[in-house]
Amino acid sequence: MPKIKTNAGTKKRFALTGSGKIKRKHAFKSHILTKKTTKQKRNLTHSGLVASVDEKNVKKLLGLK
Repeated sequence: MPKIKTNAGTKKRFALTGSGKIKRKHAFKSHILTKKTTKQKRNLTHSGLVASVDEKNVKKLLGLK
C-alpha cells in the first residue's frame, strides 16, 4: 500500500492538541472588518476546536488514523 499524502491546505489550517483534539481558527476575520462590531472581531480572535463529527475527515486529511 502506498503512503497517504498529507493535504497541504489542511496542515496549514489545523493543529493537534496534546489530548488529540484538533484546533482551528475562526472564519470571517481576514477582511471587511469595518462593518463588524468590536465584540464580534474580538470573539473571532480566539481559536476553537473542530466539531466531533468533522474530526474523522480532518484527521484523514492530516494523514492520521
